[in-house]
Amino acid sequence: MLEIVDLKVEVEGKIILEHIDLEVPEGKTYILFGPNGSGKTSLLRTIMGFSGYNVVEGKIYFKGKDITDLPINERARMGIGMSFQHPPAIDGIKVKDLLKICGAKDEEIPELARKVNFEHFLDRDVNVGFSGGEIKRSEILQLMAQQPDLLLIDEPESGVDLENIPLIGRVLNFLLKGINGNGKKYCLREEREARKRSGLIITHTGYILDYVDADLATVLFHGRIACSGNPRELLKGISEHGYEECVKCIRM
Repeated sequence: MLEIVDLKVEVEGKIILEHIDLEVPEGKTYILFGPNGSGKTSLLRTIMGFSGYNVVEGKIYFKGKDITDLPINERARMGIGMSFQHPPAIDGIKVKDLLKICGAKDEEIPELARKVNFEHFLDRDVNVGFSGGEIKRSEILQLMAQQPDLLLIDEPESGVDLENIPLIGRVLNFLLKGINGNGKKYCLREEREARKRSGLIITHTGYILDYVDADLATVLFHGRIACSGNPRELLKGISEHGYEECVKCIRM
């Protein structure tokens, strides 16, 4: 689904990512750990094609096609979707209208909104006056409307109260695996669609691992990939020893 080969990225003349090699197969969900400033969000923004993130060396492949120089709108049309840590508020654009732009049909919107308890926000301006949890649910709802093949999720727990994390986690797992919070499949069609979907999720706290069935975790440290392994084992090592000691231990 996604292949990154020896990627080197600079922003405003400064190298922020270097020697990044990463493969996310079809149907797999990968977790991205790393301390603040390690380049996690920059990596997601580079994959999505944001301006200002200049690829100096290396390639990004999506579904076997070189997308390194494609603009952001073409990457979205190909099937890449992103949920932001701090999305903007958009005055004058209703949530329901944005969902239509993302690809949802009029008759689908109420049902999609119900899955994230967002029915009462459809006529509100996007993210205007929303709480942290409401913003996250708005972001996930847009992804549900878009139905991308690759989901890039930047810190789904950030700014979210503990009450909303289970809901966001369950919906993300449904999007990625076609499985609800009780481990039951919603329906065969949705399961087939989700099984092909891949995800790359940034998390600091690891709370999302209680709800999302992740296949592998990667640690990004000082702009480079330090190690990869079992998500819960890596999280345990990071929690107990911190990033620097964890990376030293694995290198040894």
